[in-house]
Amino acid sequence: MATNESLPARHFLKSWKEKVFPHVTPKSILIISGHWDTSVPSVNVISDRNDTIYDFHGFPEPLYQIKYPAPGAPELAKRVKELLLESGFNRVDEDKTRGLDHGAWVPLMLMYPEANIPVCQLSVQSDRDGTYHYNMGRALAPLKEEGVLIIGSGTATHNLKAMGPEDSSVASWASEFDTWIKDAILQGRYEDVNHFAEKAPNAKKAHPLPDHFYPMHVAIGAAGEDAKANLIHHSWSHGAISYASYQFTSAAS
Repeated sequence: MATNESLPARHFLKSWKEKVFPHVTPKSILIISGHWDTSVPSVNVISDRNDTIYDFHGFPEPLYQIKYPAPGAPELAKRVKELLLESGFNRVDEDKTRGLDHGAWVPLMLMYPEANIPVCQLSVQSDRDGTYHYNMGRALAPLKEEGVLIIGSGTATHNLKAMGPEDSSVASWASEFDTWIKDAILQGRYEDVNHFAEKAPNAKKAHPLPDHFYPMHVAIGAAGEDAKANLIHHSWSHGAISYASYQFTSAAS
């Protein structure tokens, strides 16, 4: 969670509007977070302001006082559901009470602190695979032409039990996995990324559960079949958590 003031990832997110996405204000934001894991794709259909969900434990009390009351994006939620159903997803649920979990509001409060852009959240299905989530993204590709910023929120490696002290050297298993993923993404080998569990070194240690990795598959798919990727940030925390961040754009962009 990029809340530590000294984390490079925090500074990267705070510089988002100036350095990564300047002069453009999204009409709305669709964020896919590894912290919402459901049996079928689900969207939060909020007509008012999104509640802030504190789905974590053991952090300093001030963190539980933070609010990120971004407007809901019910029209975007309905559009996401429509696109997924049209693409062959048999069922898409609507959640009319769920707000934004910390996989959504933590990065967004740094990227867009004014909390004035409508936000819709989409869940992942950790019992499915990378190809499934890539295809989910492919179904949502039209959104990029409709003024929607699509964000996959997770981490490139996510093994909390393997974390060391904050300033630990990067573990070899984490570095090997992260480098393989970086090379595959930058070379456009998205089919390999879809099958990372079988092809990438140390995949099971890097992601004991895949929920924090699947948002990236959705983002890749949403950019289109010939999407171009750029590594826009790379830093580590606790020797095991990679905050590698990629921007995906369609080949025609």
